Amino acid sequence: MGKDWWPCPATRSRQKPLKTVVTLAGLPRVCRRSPRPAIGLLRAGAGTRPTTARPVVPRSRATAWGVPLPISLFVARRLRRAARVAFGWDELRPGQLTAMKAVMRRRDAMVVMPTGSGKSAVYQVPGMLLPGPTLVVSPLIALQRDQIAGLLRNSGQTAVAVNSSMSRAQNEQAWESVRDRTARFLFLAPEQLAKQDVLERLAALRPSLFVVDEAQCVSSWGHDFRPDYLRLRQAAESIGRPPILALTASAAAPVRADIVEQLGMRKAHEVVAGFDRPNIRLEVTHFLDNAAKRRAVVERAAGEPKPGIVYVATRKDAEAYAAELSELGLSAAAYHAGSRSADRGAVHDQFLGGGLDVVVATSAFGMGIDKPDVRFVLHASVPGSLDAYYQEIGRAGRDGKASRAILHYRVEDLGLQKFFSTGRPDADTIADVSRLVRERATPVTPTELQEETGLSAGRLTAVLNLLESAGALTTEHGKVAPVPGADAEETVTRAVELGTAHESMERSRVDMMRGLAETTGCRRRFLLGYFGEHLDSPCGNCDRCEQRPTGAEAAVGAVADLSLPRPASPTRHDHPFPPGTAVHHPQWGDGEVLSEEENRITVLFASVGYRTLSLPVILEKNLLTATP
Repeated sequence: MGKDWWPCPATRSRQKPLKTVVTLAGLPRVCRRSPRPAIGLLRAGAGTRPTTARPVVPRSRATAWGVPLPISLFVARRLRRAARVAFGWDELRPGQLTAMKAVMRRRDAMVVMPTGSGKSAVYQVPGMLLPGPTLVVSPLIALQRDQIAGLLRNSGQTAVAVNSSMSRAQNEQAWESVRDRTARFLFLAPEQLAKQDVLERLAALRPSLFVVDEAQCVSSWGHDFRPDYLRLRQAAESIGRPPILALTASAAAPVRADIVEQLGMRKAHEVVAGFDRPNIRLEVTHFLDNAAKRRAVVERAAGEPKPGIVYVATRKDAEAYAAELSELGLSAAAYHAGSRSADRGAVHDQFLGGGLDVVVATSAFGMGIDKPDVRFVLHASVPGSLDAYYQEIGRAGRDGKASRAILHYRVEDLGLQKFFSTGRPDADTIADVSRLVRERATPVTPTELQEETGLSAGRLTAVLNLLESAGALTTEHGKVAPVPGADAEETVTRAVELGTAHESMERSRVDMMRGLAETTGCRRRFLLGYFGEHLDSPCGNCDRCEQRPTGAEAAVGAVADLSLPRPASPTRHDHPFPPGTAVHHPQWGDGEVLSEEENRITVLFASVGYRTLSLPVILEKNLLTATP
């Protein structure tokens, strides 16, 4: 036989002629057995991964019609086979395979895929083939629960979570399941990674992949920023720096760049599979007075095919609309952060199980709502940003069937969103917290600071985040300490500037939402342009692409004198600022052109957020300069 083979641990035998096969991970090995039984074990949830012998370079690599195949093709075949056998997926969607191959090559990857397009599969399929466990950082317990249930339902794979809703015994059992490989996926909330004992346990597990789900939470430019996500870079380093996979459905180019930087991703492979959901029809109905708008919300929600979601701005509205719909004989329920946790869980489960026609909710009803047959999403009030709007309408039509996204718009409602976007910490509050931390001889916990300052948990978190971003403080093991050598006055000033910039960003997002509601061109072009995706022609599936008002727009209370919709003209780049151009403004500083519509461009500036500018004015007065 010679010395060019290694005995296969699966057979422990040399009696029969050996042949070269390819393992699930795409590595050649010498073995007389097919890897099919290994896939069967994975599917049964036994937690057993195929045992691979030392890789060998045979005389002739596995071939197709006598021609050696590249390793990348082996990997693609193994991924497709695992997806088919374990999950029952005959095909992978656009972008999925590309992202999976990057993961299998042990590369960091930044992946943007539309809502409902199978982002979770990007880590689930490779996670079954990688040698170590997959760690998934997920922001909400409800989202973790749904993802774990989905893995068990779709593939028979056992996954576990460690979080604050579980008892100590349950958490210990979860850790044990990952240690003995009966569970290959471990879900954690980001705050868990601030605990030293958690980091030590993770380091001992030697995870093969570090997944950041809902990665828009990492970026302070993102609409859903969460300070706990800023610690993920340090956490990944602490546990051995496995490859990082960042997943999101809504991140424009500047936000993606910030995510990569904040997570410390190395030569990240970027996969952007697009933002368009062409099966969702976009509609906006304008109203002059609130009473007419409220009546229309109830009538439209009652008349649309079910099930559906109605999004509102306040808890009071959630309860009121749910009661009105129930009086009409619909099975409706309210969902908001003021409800008891058990009540929210019951509504969540009822809706996913088909027991409710309509859920009336604030934005608290968000991540983890993976119900394929939602036929409509109706916004009774203007969302705070196009990012939030896109995320929320993305809960409709995940089965690919025709669905509607309906916005009931009243310009006065923008005032409420602008109120929500204000309230940044003032300079005195920032300075007081900075002083308290510096005066402490030892690191201090946020709870102790909250008791001393009297600030709410949310307010204190905002202050600490600004000070940490400004280089005044550092957070380790759940405690806050001053950065040695940092100038107190300079860092406080910088923190105040960051707070001002963040507020400007949030207010500019509200203005972009107004732009979508009031555009006279194709709404989908406007929405996709915000995310940096360019639609060359009108979509044909929004109210502005039609030449006459819809029945909904003719309802009582609708504005009657809106200009007739007209098709948007094809994009022309006969100017020096096409989308993607880095620019400089004398007052607002550096920015990036995101989109173009007719004779206007939208630019995201680091200092003031989104601005829509007139091209003729820019060119006439030389207000923008393209930068390298």
